[in-house]
Amino acid sequence: MRNDRRRDGRRTDESGFSLKSALYAAVIILVLGLVAFFVTMKIYNKNLEKAYTDIQSQDIADNNQDTSIVDKAKEASSQVGRTLEEQLGKVEDTNTEKSPDVSPNVDNSNNTTPNEEPKKEEAPKKETPKTPEPAKDPEFEKPVEGTLMKEFAKDKLVYSETLKEWVVHTGIDIKADKTTVVKAAEAGKVTAIKNDPRYGTTVIIEHANGYETRYANLLTAEFVTVGEEVSKGQTVGTVGNTATFEILDDYHLHFELLKDGEYQDPVIFIAY
Repeated sequence: MRNDRRRDGRRTDESGFSLKSALYAAVIILVLGLVAFFVTMKIYNKNLEKAYTDIQSQDIADNNQDTSIVDKAKEASSQVGRTLEEQLGKVEDTNTEKSPDVSPNVDNSNNTTPNEEPKKEEAPKKETPKTPEPAKDPEFEKPVEGTLMKEFAKDKLVYSETLKEWVVHTGIDIKADKTTVVKAAEAGKVTAIKNDPRYGTTVIIEHANGYETRYANLLTAEFVTVGEEVSKGQTVGTVGNTATFEILDDYHLHFELLKDGEYQDPVIFIAY
């Protein structure tokens, strides 16, 4: 009996030990499983948080990049807008400067097509000042009625009854009675009345274009004064005999005609 009990006790002990060992093993396995599970979850959560953080960082970076792109686009757009406005302003200023003749209050938009440049108004033509026409040469007439007594002799000699020698003769002698009226051969201005030692009482008249006439051997010259403007045919004196170089000749008018200070043959200008 005792042996049987011992055996039963051993069996019981062995069974209990086995049971306890299995239970302990199960508990240990469970604990290790739980530990492993918690460790794994912790690692997984850590990795998950890291991945989430990386995703958020990437999203933030992407958002920042998008924001910078938008800002740059806006800035570029504003710059382009300012540039266009400035260019348009410059164009308007340039057009205003180049078109001073166009009135700012006149609307020319209806006068031109979009592809055509506005027509520039033609500047008024400047009138060329007219050059004054040169005065016509005088047309001389006989200063006294009479016959030609002595010709013009500038390049040849003529004989002088008074001087008894051959001399030059820078005018013509027109024979007329004493006190015959002597007239101005052309309109002009009296520049001198003098008593010439050779040709006696003399009246000098200045005409247009450098012409000059001289009336000598006069009896009197009281009809005109120095500086007086005389007309053609106006009385300037009377025929006399006051020329000492021609005192022995008949009564006559000694008449001279000059152009720019050079003696001319009066017969060329006055028909006899």
